[in-house]
Amino acid sequence: MVFNRVTGIWKRLQTHLQHRGAPLILCSGTLVLGMGALAWLSNDQSGALKASSPSLLDLLDEVGSEAKRERKKSEQTRQPQPPRAISWSSPLAKQCSGFDSKVTNRLQAQQRTLKQRRVSVATDPTNFGERFRVNPWGVALNPDPRVVVLHETVYSLQSAVNTFMTPHPRDADQVSYHTVIGLDGKIVDLVDPLKRAYGAGYSAFLGEWAVTNAKIRGSVNNFALHLSLETPQDGRNSRSSHSGYSSAQYDSLAIVLKDWIDRFGFTPAAITTHRHVDLGGERGDPRSFDWQELQTRLAALKALCP
Repeated sequence: MVFNRVTGIWKRLQTHLQHRGAPLILCSGTLVLGMGALAWLSNDQSGALKASSPSLLDLLDEVGSEAKRERKKSEQTRQPQPPRAISWSSPLAKQCSGFDSKVTNRLQAQQRTLKQRRVSVATDPTNFGERFRVNPWGVALNPDPRVVVLHETVYSLQSAVNTFMTPHPRDADQVSYHTVIGLDGKIVDLVDPLKRAYGAGYSAFLGEWAVTNAKIRGSVNNFALHLSLETPQDGRNSRSSHSGYSSAQYDSLAIVLKDWIDRFGFTPAAITTHRHVDLGGERGDPRSFDWQELQTRLAALKALCP
């Protein structure tokens, strides 16, 4: 009978300690009761009971360890705070006049054949995904494309395309851009702009990022459009600069950007670089980019006059 009473006390004690959020420090009366029960049981003749009953200290240690594991798990899955905002002063200025008529005529002619000029390539599904509307903690996300990140391929356009067509099961290997522009002005679309391309890792723009996986740091991918320029031959290395991009590339770049601006409604000031959004300080692309070349073309397309 006494054995049954003590067993009942132990069960209630275990339930109390294991209950989520229950305090680890017991009131003194319960502690004395438990220790007294253990002392009595230590003199009991039942060898089976001695062999199977844990000590109070063992139980307290077990519950304490469980609480530590819960706290650690909670800390690991806690929503991270967004990074400190880094200002971005766009090199693109407002321009409503002073257009070069030759540039305007050339670009307008290219605009009329844009659909025919664009080539679509099927990127492997492991290298892109859906834009998230809710983060892992249930907080709403705005997935609308509203920033353009400019990149360069470093190697050839075909090398980049081959990489995106290759399956990459590991998160760390997955990569893609929405569009790549070749040295000859060729426009290759790789990921639908409504989908999420994996163009930037640990990144933010004006202090904004989106965490879409609790195990991975935030990035701009959920609300960014990624566009890459094919690197010239003399830039296929790790040096800080190269000979620059071709006139044909800047033409195609301006036309694609104008198309996205009209479609998604963001301002030219939201066109930035991988170097700027990268929070790890490891990216420097697009190297040798000439903002004046882009300025001239976007102005000719009347994209820089509100």
